[in-house]
Amino acid sequence: MMCGSKSQSLVFLGLVFNSLEMVFSSSTGFSMSICDVTSRSIYLRWPKVSGAFSYRITATAVNTVGHSLLAHFSDATFTGMLTSLIPNTVYAIQAEAIDKNGIILAETQIMQSTAPDIPVIDQAYSKLSNSITVEWRAVPGATGYLLSAQDGDSCTETIVTNSLGTVMGLKPATSYRVTIRSINAGGKSQPSPSRKAKTVLAAPVLSVSSLSCDSIAVSWKAVYMAAGFSVSLMRSDGLGRMLKQNTTNTFFVFTNLDPGTLYTIKAYAWNANGLPGDDFTYNQRTSPQAPVDVQVVFSSGALRAVVSWMPAEGALTYSVTASSGLLKLKCSTSSASCVVPSLQCGSEYSVSVTAHNDAGSSKPTDAVSLKTIPCAPGNISIKEDEPGNLLVSWSSVSFGHYYVVFVKSDDGLEVHCNTSHTQCHFQSDCGFTYFISVFAYNKAGQSPLGDVFNYTTAPCCPSDFHAVLVASDTVEVTWAPVRGAELYETKAAEGSSAVLCNDTAMACTLSALRCNTIYNITVYSFSETRGSNTSCTPKYVATAPCSPEIKNISKEALSVITVHWQSNKEATYTVTARGEAGLWHCTSSGNSCTLINLPCGSAFSVSAIARSQVGQSLPSYSVPLETGACCPSGVKLYRIGNNGIRVYWRASAETKSYNSDLRGSKGNFTCTPSSGRSYCDITEIPCGDVYTLVVSPVTDKEPKLTFCPKKIYSVTCSGSSVGMGKNTQHIHSKFMMFVKLINTVTPNKLQISYIG
Repeated sequence: MMCGSKSQSLVFLGLVFNSLEMVFSSSTGFSMSICDVTSRSIYLRWPKVSGAFSYRITATAVNTVGHSLLAHFSDATFTGMLTSLIPNTVYAIQAEAIDKNGIILAETQIMQSTAPDIPVIDQAYSKLSNSITVEWRAVPGATGYLLSAQDGDSCTETIVTNSLGTVMGLKPATSYRVTIRSINAGGKSQPSPSRKAKTVLAAPVLSVSSLSCDSIAVSWKAVYMAAGFSVSLMRSDGLGRMLKQNTTNTFFVFTNLDPGTLYTIKAYAWNANGLPGDDFTYNQRTSPQAPVDVQVVFSSGALRAVVSWMPAEGALTYSVTASSGLLKLKCSTSSASCVVPSLQCGSEYSVSVTAHNDAGSSKPTDAVSLKTIPCAPGNISIKEDEPGNLLVSWSSVSFGHYYVVFVKSDDGLEVHCNTSHTQCHFQSDCGFTYFISVFAYNKAGQSPLGDVFNYTTAPCCPSDFHAVLVASDTVEVTWAPVRGAELYETKAAEGSSAVLCNDTAMACTLSALRCNTIYNITVYSFSETRGSNTSCTPKYVATAPCSPEIKNISKEALSVITVHWQSNKEATYTVTARGEAGLWHCTSSGNSCTLINLPCGSAFSVSAIARSQVGQSLPSYSVPLETGACCPSGVKLYRIGNNGIRVYWRASAETKSYNSDLRGSKGNFTCTPSSGRSYCDITEIPCGDVYTLVVSPVTDKEPKLTFCPKKIYSVTCSGSSVGMGKNTQHIHSKFMMFVKLINTVTPNKLQISYIG
């Protein structure tokens, strides 16, 4: 800042304008203004007045008797200076415009005070590199002072109110010319006689760091005009002694300090005369010591570790590092404990703690080893090495000291196995689902929960089943439902052959079995999850005897036959002859039996069955049989006489004697001819009736046979004689008979014919 008139006018412009009082002529507008004021002069300005020949300025001191000043100025002059005034005095200043005849054309008046007297500097000195302090005696009437420090073309000014002032903003180690002016409401005085003063050296700007917990390094840049430096250090809390070092270097290291302690560092430079310059103060804390008594507590449930330690002096924060291979986990805190999250199972970590403050970090603590919980075992396999025994196995895991297997069945029952091996055996029941989990353990705790496996045992076997032979080749098997079964398979096995039946019901019918065979019958249970239970116990069931095979049929008599067969098991055999004449049976435990009373001349179908305690066989194949040319043929009825009948027949070759039966509603008639004859006569037959005629052979050993065909005749009455044929006798009576054949009856057969 320049210290010329322009600068002075700017500084005091406010003061001058505040004290300026203008008086205007009411008629001409003539006015006067103050341009500048000093201790003993006032500089004025006025406007040109038309017709004015000269201007007269009068200054009269107020409250000072007999002190006035008069000055004349030509019409070409519009400014003027009043000098030889009294400092710090108020003047009444009057300006008059006068024409050439001496007549006053216009006038104006203003009140203005002069500035205080010029101060005298007692001393000027520098304590700081950017300022000079000036001392002087107070000037009466001064309300302030203007201090100026000039270095070549540059000027620095400041206003103070007391008689001691400091000019700031100066350059270090620089000589200045210092002046001072007094100020009041009227203006400022002329500059005082100058004094020379030189600013002191600048303070070194320190760069401070704590290289370790017990040292502080201080460095700085070179200071202009410095011949040497002084650096001192002391605890900020005032404890201990101060350390001081003088040096010509630009760095120094303080050692053997207290860790984590705040120190105050001061430094200044001195010049060639040993005069010290500004000092620089810096607070620096030493870095902390490493924490001690590090404790690590592992939380197995959350896979994290709580690390704690004794606080270190001066530490503001702490960081914990848990390293495992390339993996590093960290946590930071301002307290004396920290939680390291997201640890991995089955890992070993090296845990260290570092203390920090604004000075730096401590060395890490000695590493503390941390082994986490083992990981959940893998490669779990479950199998039934035998029914009722589950084998659970798995792979070993790192840091797993022992294992516990939990097995919970679907009915809520839970058992467990504790082992240092990698497999466990469990008792199991059929038809259950077991939920299995395996945990590994070490000192840190239990491994996380791995996969939960489920294993369903084979369904139970239907043990109390019933097998009943319901036919000769059919067995019906029934049983009660069992746990876990969704489907049942019934198997009847004999040798390499088997008959199967699958169903969801609790019953099964096995058919087409081989006769006379002992079958191994088993009911297996199935489930979709586990398949079949192959340990089910069988039962043995025998089928019925095989059907007999008829080998031969021999004729023993007229109505007696013997049937021969091949027996294949201890059984009772029954032979049946079935024909139109009816059924005939015989029973034997051997290999033959005899049928008697078979009707002659009949067709039969002969079969045999076998029976045992197991059951009854199927019938054998039927063998056809026809009994013997024994009932007579050509049976006819002839009328003889008025009321007689002759029965005629043709005898069979094997039969000699016959018996004739004629039965009607009016009576029954029998005739037996002599042996060898083929007719017999019946007399006194009532006419007007229907008769049934049967001609049967007669044997000595058997009762009368009743299986010969029957013929039905109608015998009517007539009033005259009728010729019956060439063999008919002519009988004359009042009534005559007429014979008519209605039909012939054989077993299960009807024949109708007529004779005359």
